[in-house]
Amino acid sequence: MVEVKPDSPIVIVGAGCFGLSTAYHLLKRGFTNVIVLDRAETLPAKDAASTDLNKIVRSSYPDDFYTSLAQNAVKAWKDKDEWGNNYHETGVLIMGERNAGYTKASYANDLALGVRVVNLEGEEKRKAVFASGVELGTAFTRNCFAYLNRDGGWVHAEDGTRRALENVQALGGTIIGGKLVKELVRANVETGRTTGVRCTDGSVYSAELVVLATGSWTPSTFPESVPQSQCLATGQSIVTIRLSPEEANLYREVPVVYNQTTGFYIFPPNAENIVKMAIHAGGHTRDIQTNQHGTISTPRTTLTHGETEGSRIPIEAVQELRRSFQEIYPALANSKPFVTTRMCWYADTQDDDWLIGSIPGDPSLFVATGGSGHAYKFLPVIGSLVTDAIQGVLPEHLVKKFAVDRRQRPNDKVNPGFTLRIERRTDTTRRLSESSLSTDKDLLPL
Repeated sequence: MVEVKPDSPIVIVGAGCFGLSTAYHLLKRGFTNVIVLDRAETLPAKDAASTDLNKIVRSSYPDDFYTSLAQNAVKAWKDKDEWGNNYHETGVLIMGERNAGYTKASYANDLALGVRVVNLEGEEKRKAVFASGVELGTAFTRNCFAYLNRDGGWVHAEDGTRRALENVQALGGTIIGGKLVKELVRANVETGRTTGVRCTDGSVYSAELVVLATGSWTPSTFPESVPQSQCLATGQSIVTIRLSPEEANLYREVPVVYNQTTGFYIFPPNAENIVKMAIHAGGHTRDIQTNQHGTISTPRTTLTHGETEGSRIPIEAVQELRRSFQEIYPALANSKPFVTTRMCWYADTQDDDWLIGSIPGDPSLFVATGGSGHAYKFLPVIGSLVTDAIQGVLPEHLVKKFAVDRRQRPNDKVNPGFTLRIERRTDTTRRLSESSLSTDKDLLPL
């Protein structure tokens, strides 16, 4: 592990959740020479996973490490002087159908760690959570396990990221947009130690430590350091609807609803009466052939393909979202068109645990990525883990949990049908077909 001093130059590549939180905590601990580079000209980058309408904040994990860390994150989000008025504690209704082992374990863990939870055993208890005028679908009448986590809700993701940018700058950190890093600068061929980064515009930033916090762009940008066998870019499909003021008033106080068996989740309406929903699943890969590293999944976004074309999602995803929507709020699902679509690109690991640590053989190169769709809620605190790792004080069990080389690398390739464990549930990725993307007519109610 490289030893960095308070005035050592540190370059962080990526101004998203991991990158900004890491910069924030480094600066809070007295590091004075922290630079964050990002490919997007305007920040927060509008196509980043961290620049979203909203994200779920919940402590409901069967792993007590994540539950405890989430509790710390909620406390931080509530500090409005530090993080603004971005956290909304609406509660999170969590359900698990059929084999609800993950959900039951999450409930037991929440209960053991003092989270305010309400067991919703039975249809009547579930219905009592909602206003009388809210029509509920079949998901609430099935034989499932459900509970309400009152110490959770959602956070305005784009504004939270913007607040993180401001916090880093207020502490003296430097953030530069429009800097697409094309390669790492090495000391020499023999040692291979990273000494900085070179951008596509020719600029070079020297550093004692480089931190790759590039999210879903990591395997396609740095395939030699982080192959996609360890970190896979998957596109997750998101849609929104718009409610009338009357409808929004009716649904305003509903909790976030998250079905941990199917992966479907839906938010209450925001201040603009917009409701977002998605399915946390294996997602789609966009496979691009490279000369040296074979096929690598690479994001397709509004910055790479334009505002309209880059926001389209697969027709099959639209249909799955409509069906899942009907099982939660049928009256809305049968009447409301989807008004926006988006592919939110995740950096998925095979086991849901993040990648935090140095690259084997190169102690000057750190990785902080692999959010796997559940990192953003930890924005105020996740950088403390990275900073602990950089300073060599991260507990050994967490060093192993997040180690970059703990995952098997049989051939550094991902075959079609790559299986990911998604919060103790497995799902298979699907290849994105650009000929099967949705059009406006696909967004209408069935």
